[in-house]
Amino acid sequence: MTTGLELNLMFFAVTVPAVLWAGISKGGFGSGASFAATPLLALILDPGLAVGLMLPLLMVMDVSLLRPYWGKWDARNARVLILGAVPGTAIGAAIYGAVDADTFRVMIGVVALGFVLFQGARKIGLLRVKQHEFRPLAGAIWGMVGGFTSFISHAGGPPVAMHLLSQKLDKLTYQATSVIVFWIINILKFIPYAWLGIFTWETALADIYLVPVAVIGTWAGVYAHRLVPERVYFAIAYAMLVLAGGKLLFDGLT
Repeated sequence: MTTGLELNLMFFAVTVPAVLWAGISKGGFGSGASFAATPLLALILDPGLAVGLMLPLLMVMDVSLLRPYWGKWDARNARVLILGAVPGTAIGAAIYGAVDADTFRVMIGVVALGFVLFQGARKIGLLRVKQHEFRPLAGAIWGMVGGFTSFISHAGGPPVAMHLLSQKLDKLTYQATSVIVFWIINILKFIPYAWLGIFTWETALADIYLVPVAVIGTWAGVYAHRLVPERVYFAIAYAMLVLAGGKLLFDGLT
């Protein structure tokens, strides 16, 4: 583990696949597995550097996705999720300034493993997401959870997905709603990140190199949205999350 950021072969060997993965997930699969990039980066970087590196790249991905999905979202769901994310982001900012790097490793690891367990329980029928009509209060609560987890590890996708998947939304509406929600959430996070010193000149330089990877990933995701079986894609994502989340949890506790 390094506390600095060196643009060497090891750095790009980890960051390029991680950023490409995040772009493909955001572009075609509702952001549910895109946060796998943060646990992967946190294996070689301080967690603060990992989240600081990823946010500008996620914002570039958001902008790249606005055109293909513009106006195709569910406005009611987007509204309540965004409003709920505001206090969730504030809570994340308050906690970030009060905990150390090992605590964040544990938090990111728990979120990663918890997401995999949640999805596994759904797949084998132990946990069922009941279909229901739009519920504003539920949307605001899940938005707050999403804003919090998004702030600490860019892991807002699972809480938002849990709310949207509980409704009868088609694949396109689900994807477009995720895009607009996280476009706004990532904008909300930018100022607290800057104020807390999460961004550095080193992460900014690295982002310049990685922007083309982010854009390629998002457009590949838009294409994959129509072609790649979700089952294959998410099986790989879950395996990556288990390995990275387990390693971070071990490092943070020991």
